[in-house]
Amino acid sequence: MTKTVTDVICPFCGTLCDDIEVVLSDDGKKILEVMNACAIGNEKFHHSQAADRPKRPRMQQPDGSYKEVSYDEAIEYTAQMFVKAKKPLMYGWSSTNCEAQSVGHEIGELCGAVVDNTATVCHGPSLIAIQDVGIPSCTLGEIKNRADRIIYWGCNPAHAHPRHMSRYSIFPRGFFTGKGQQSRKVIVVDPRPTDTSNMADYYYQVEQGRDYELLQAFRTALHGHWLPDMVAGIPKEKIYEGAEVMKSGRFGIIFFGMGVTQTLSKNHNIDAAIMLTKDLNEFSKFSIMPMRGHYNVTGSGEVLGWQFGFAYGVDLSRGFARYNPGETTSNDLLRRGEVDAVFVIASDPGAHFPISSVKKIAKLPSVAVDPHFTPTTEICKLHVPVAFVGIECGGNAYRMDNVPIDTRKVVDPPEGMLTDEQFLEKVLHRVKEIKGAA
Repeated sequence: MTKTVTDVICPFCGTLCDDIEVVLSDDGKKILEVMNACAIGNEKFHHSQAADRPKRPRMQQPDGSYKEVSYDEAIEYTAQMFVKAKKPLMYGWSSTNCEAQSVGHEIGELCGAVVDNTATVCHGPSLIAIQDVGIPSCTLGEIKNRADRIIYWGCNPAHAHPRHMSRYSIFPRGFFTGKGQQSRKVIVVDPRPTDTSNMADYYYQVEQGRDYELLQAFRTALHGHWLPDMVAGIPKEKIYEGAEVMKSGRFGIIFFGMGVTQTLSKNHNIDAAIMLTKDLNEFSKFSIMPMRGHYNVTGSGEVLGWQFGFAYGVDLSRGFARYNPGETTSNDLLRRGEVDAVFVIASDPGAHFPISSVKKIAKLPSVAVDPHFTPTTEICKLHVPVAFVGIECGGNAYRMDNVPIDTRKVVDPPEGMLTDEQFLEKVLHRVKEIKGAA
């Protein structure tokens, strides 16, 4: 007799799909089937059941091999590393819950750490732009029910957020969009044809790195002003046409991804995109939203924001919060050799950072807290496996539209395995003991 758990939250991407159903074995210990999830979300649930997943902490030996140690030894090593370090870096946070993030920030404050999340290499420029000019945004539910103009700029949700288009943007039949895709016009701006651009009514193949020019050209075209014959590889006639399509809708949304945040102009691209949204509100109702990747990278920015006032790159080494992207952000600190210990949780810089930064991590006292084997766990001095948040334990996460959602536990973790929050609480307690602050 199987058991089905309904209304499960998928802990893969920032869409946080909340309609997942998980079929369990009769004893409730094994996941048999995952329904409604995309291929990647489905794989994450089943991957948690892998027989070869790490179940106990591993410490790197002098010869480079790894030896299994107890959780108590892992807690002691981590606490001692934090206490001895003059300026530790705490990086990641995007694939764990808000409760664990909050405990980690307390350790950072106590030890004078720099707390940075994965926004530093993805949507950090978006956060800078929002601080500059604000953001007229909305919820994904509003988009589903109201939006008849969908713009995807510098992102490919068909691969990165596979159910985004079917749940919230192009295909769903909403309250005021009863005909689904037929109710909407879709514009895609991308330097390369993608599976998302193949679904677009209007595709703009912008020249690489010239998004800023095209954004400003759309702003110019909205008001009917003069444009040169070509802007960023796009004929002016097509730009005027796109501007009219945007203006003619009842409710529009601009979704933007790393194709805009991590190319030439960076946060100035997002400044221009937000100001385009502002201009469009003179003609229609328009909002804008970043396509956040990790399922709780938004939550990490929220928790850092309400605790320290800044969403990423928070330097606590002077006893108060400082923030200066380019100075207090992870790759810059590693490149300049300004940190003397690295704590990585719920992310994989070993796979995504420049090799110069990865080499620095490998040389420093380091801890990786992750349920998987990853490139990062293979270069850190200590690997601490933990339970999968959203599968083996619950906790709060923020969807890409800043809506907080409680994830739920589906199965038990392997016997004796700690959650992120439990491990961090034990490290915090030990740090306080060592510092005499308990």
